[in-house]
Amino acid sequence: MFSRIALDSLTAALTWSPAVALLGPRQVGKTTLARSLLESHAQALYLDLESPQDRARLGEGPLFLQAHAAHMLILDEVQNSPELFSILRGEIDRVRRPGRFVLLGSASFELLRQSQSLAGRLSLIDMHPLLVNEVGTDLQTVQTLWLRGGFPPSFCAADGQTSWHWREAFIRHLLHTDLPALGLRVDEPSLRRFWRMLAHVHGQLFNASGIANSLDVSAPTVNRWLDHMVGALLVRKLEPFHTNPGKRLVKSPKVYVRDSGLLHSLLGLTSVADLQGHPSVGASWEGFVIDQIAAHLPAGASMSFYRTAAGAELDVVVEAGQRRMGFEIKFSVAPKVSKGFWQSLQDVQPHHTYIVAPVPQRWPFAEGVDVIPVGDIAKVLAG
Repeated sequence: MFSRIALDSLTAALTWSPAVALLGPRQVGKTTLARSLLESHAQALYLDLESPQDRARLGEGPLFLQAHAAHMLILDEVQNSPELFSILRGEIDRVRRPGRFVLLGSASFELLRQSQSLAGRLSLIDMHPLLVNEVGTDLQTVQTLWLRGGFPPSFCAADGQTSWHWREAFIRHLLHTDLPALGLRVDEPSLRRFWRMLAHVHGQLFNASGIANSLDVSAPTVNRWLDHMVGALLVRKLEPFHTNPGKRLVKSPKVYVRDSGLLHSLLGLTSVADLQGHPSVGASWEGFVIDQIAAHLPAGASMSFYRTAAGAELDVVVEAGQRRMGFEIKFSVAPKVSKGFWQSLQDVQPHHTYIVAPVPQRWPFAEGVDVIPVGDIAKVLAG
């Protein structure tokens, strides 16, 4: 079992919050992490709400919860039982004890929509696919993680072919079962084409009209599909940075397939050689690094990108309290930057900027700018 960074956040939240929700896509490791609580908490009880047997054990919700008031109840896939949320609210108010409920959800938008009644009673924690700092920062491990992605069954597969087959089966399951269950009821061929189109525009500004024309649907329909994919934690929508009113800034978001392994499956890239010779290699590396940044953001921090009509561009802008940091992402061991990069630093005025590249160690690039390996992201964000 890998040492997951979400465990520290979960353990801390259990000391003060009566209910903690751990959010992440299916197969990301939420259940494994939550089951580890069974070893450290003698009064912990696990229920899988996809299991008819466990759902039957709940029976009359209030009676079951009252009978187990002394337990820590771990409820997996809670979005399948939305009726529980109103019951949990009353039970938390009746016996308000830290660490009483751990809720696991595979779709953030469903869980957040249903959990509005738990405002002030529920702490939310995001769980990402495996990260560089969880598996190893040496270049070979980083390369494997980038190619296979961070879903544990894919990353830990015996060989590349097994990893590929797992991801292909996982994508089919998402298209046939999970996404329709979450409200995206679209025929499988159209949904697969849409997801592949997103893979081909990975790291680019999202143009709903262009994709809609290719799929012969309306732009609002495409935007609705995108929102479902974002809510299912499969696609990231990165919004532009908009605090410079004197500049003509782009208004469209960028889109990224959140897991690099799924991206490579959608693009048909089976090996490192395929990846390094593909036109999307730079965009793939960019998305991989952005996932690492997102996973290590300090509490309350925001992440965006900066681009003007004149060509100034910075891949990521992080605002954390009074700190503002810039990140430029380059797939090169000897990264070079454009004039637009320097212009963006004048416009955004970050306190420090980092060029993230596939390099073994950090070095100074210019005043206020350092080149860093991806494994240093957590350190620089922590300040």
